[in-house]
Amino acid sequence: MNTLLKTLSLATAFTVVACKEPASEKPIDGKAKKETVSFAPKVTGRILEIYVEEGQTVKAGDTLAKLDIPEVSAKISQATGAVKSAKAQAQMAKNGATADQLRQLKAKQKGLQEQYQYAQKSFSRAKNMYRDSLLSPQNYDEYFAKYQGAKAQLDAVNAELNDVEKGTRFEKIEMAQGQQNQAMGALQEANVAYSERYIIATNDMEIETISLNKGELATAGYPLFSGYIPQTSYFRFTIPESKIANYQKGMPVKMMVNYNKKEIAGKIVSIKQLTRYADITTAFPDYQPEEAVYEIKVVPENQTLADNILVNSNVTLK
Repeated sequence: MNTLLKTLSLATAFTVVACKEPASEKPIDGKAKKETVSFAPKVTGRILEIYVEEGQTVKAGDTLAKLDIPEVSAKISQATGAVKSAKAQAQMAKNGATADQLRQLKAKQKGLQEQYQYAQKSFSRAKNMYRDSLLSPQNYDEYFAKYQGAKAQLDAVNAELNDVEKGTRFEKIEMAQGQQNQAMGALQEANVAYSERYIIATNDMEIETISLNKGELATAGYPLFSGYIPQTSYFRFTIPESKIANYQKGMPVKMMVNYNKKEIAGKIVSIKQLTRYADITTAFPDYQPEEAVYEIKVVPENQTLADNILVNSNVTLK
């Protein structure tokens, strides 16, 4: 009986001691992440060729796809014709009148000068006859009108010839040059749009998703290729306010990748508060409703080792 009582007393004592020991804390789970990037066409066109596949790693400058944009080809033809016309106009303004145009104007000037001299002599005779009452006022007015008309025509051709001999006005040359620059700008714009028929990778990327297939219409700005930037792996963990004091920026930590049991060393690079409706990465985080929730971002010490970890896989913070 005494032996039984002693055994029960020892069992009770061990039970009390075990109850007093603090229970181990629940591990904190998070997610593996990578920086994302997407490539979209600048112009709308139908996909002619796709040169890459999902899962492929591309380098900056690689051609991903080719589009068919016939509207831009038509604009290039229009702009090319406008440039040729504007160049001709600008050149004509700089060169001024040709030798044939000068000869024509001088011949015209000579003919009008003879007409003016004849009208002047006729009007002089008519004036004497009118003074001697040998000519009616009506006839006198007719001679005077012919004289004034011949003088006006001669003055006009003299001014035209003088303008041509001095050369084209500076303002006309500037106007023609401006029209040429405008046409060249339209052609350049069309050529730039035409060059956008090729979708070029602007940086390295691991292609995760190709949104469209060959033959489909790709609209401007629609993400056609999406994926991850290599060597940008990081880890996100959600920490309640009651436990955030255990973590500090710059603090080294170790993590365990759950699906392959691989241990990764890293460093906390940022701690920020999450809003109520933020994406909580830790599964079933242990926090009270009134507590604030924080996210810590951890970057691996060795990006090469972490680069092969699957995106959004579970990681445990040790």
